Parts: sequence; structure tokens; C-alpha cells
Amino acid sequence: MHFIFEVHIKPGYTAEQYAEAWVRASKLIQKAPGAQGTRLHRKIGDDSVLLAIATWESKHARDAMEGNADEAIARIIAEQAEYVTVVPIGEFEAPEWQVIPDD
Repeated sequence: MHFIFEVHIKPGYTAEQYAEAWVRASKLIQKAPGAQGTRLHRKIGDDSVLLAIATWESKHARDAMEGNADEAIARIIAEQAEYVTVVPIGEFEAPEWQVIPDD
């Protein structure tokens, strides 16, 4: 399952500053059962917009982590709230099929 959202960086803050906090929070979140990694992508042509993808074994695993979130994770997220706007895109199941070019 993929939880996908956009992060809009407010003026006076940088993607690098947000990424530092992202890594700190992700290191803690990835200790939760079912966590399978996170990725952060810059939008081409607009460094103030990032695409965030968190991968989980299941929606249940992600929801369980959120329901029992470590205070340190909540603190990191709260620290970032004044510098960014987070826009959820959605929750997506793992693909039923993939089209991958031959090598």
C-alpha cells in the first residue's frame, strides 16, 4: 500500500530543510511493523513542491502506526507545520500488474 501526498514548502524555507526533518521522522516511523520505506521527490521545475510516498505492508499497518505514533514523530511533524502545507493525494494498493521494459 502506498500513501502519497504533496508537500508545499512555504517561502523562506527549503526542500533541504524539510528533507532533514523527513529523514529524522522516517527513521522512527520505519521501526513500526509493516513499514516498507519512504521516498521524497522534487517536482521538476518547482523546488517548493515535493511528492512524498510512504510504502506499507497494508493500510491496517499504517493506521496502527498513526494510532500509536511515538511522541518524537509527532513533535517532528508539528515542528514542520509552520513551514509546509501537506496535501494528501491518496492511499493506493500495490499494483496488480506492472509494465517494465525489457533490459
